Amino acid sequence: MDEVRLPDATVLAMVAGHLSAATGRPWDVGDGMAKGPGTAGVVLGDDHTGSPGHLDLDFVLDVGRPQDTTISDCVAGYGGTTEEAVDRAIQIWLGTTGSALLELLAFRDGPDPATPDGFPGAYAGHFAPDDPDGFPGWHAVHGGIIGWGTGDDHDAVQRWAVGTALLPHLAPALKGTFGRDHLIGVKAFFGGGQGGETAEIRANGAHHEAGSQALAALDWPRPASGLAYARTFILLLHDETD
Repeated sequence: MDEVRLPDATVLAMVAGHLSAATGRPWDVGDGMAKGPGTAGVVLGDDHTGSPGHLDLDFVLDVGRPQDTTISDCVAGYGGTTEEAVDRAIQIWLGTTGSALLELLAFRDGPDPATPDGFPGAYAGHFAPDDPDGFPGWHAVHGGIIGWGTGDDHDAVQRWAVGTALLPHLAPALKGTFGRDHLIGVKAFFGGGQGGETAEIRANGAHHEAGSQALAALDWPRPASGLAYARTFILLLHDETD
């Protein structure tokens, strides 16, 4: 992969293209953002690695109130060229973080009367505040779980994550640490191989040490050969314990 970062306008156009395809509604580039239907938009955040395949993406639910409605995340992709790596990064983001956020947008556009809580469930799953597999006191929108790796067990961590309720294990380390009582984005990225392992929790884009330690302590697979990683994203909507 070459080491030249793509222009912001090019990256935003790629983001808009993927979001348009995912939603069936037009997303366009203008005013320094990928602008979607209604008040939604995506802007590029400050890059903290310098890698051309790394993106900081800020999803803004209401561009008129970015301070209260922005969900920040970062993602890295891989490929033979920078364009391939950026495109892969956007796909990973859309399959995890984006799926939870698009689910929230779908609800905002109109609750589904056919479901108990009104959420359509088209893009992501849901856990009620009292669900034993959820986050106590918060409604959680659970995005997709993406995995990648090498070798025979390349999907071992992803398969474990699909079959394991992460939120009850993470909640004790995360609860009461967010700084606001609504719209908390929690990213989990973990896995590795014989050369070492990674376990990282980010809450609203910032590294969360206690959450990362709780994730590292779980019994997800450690492949004897090759590599296996998983990534997922959970959007906590509102603290309902107050």
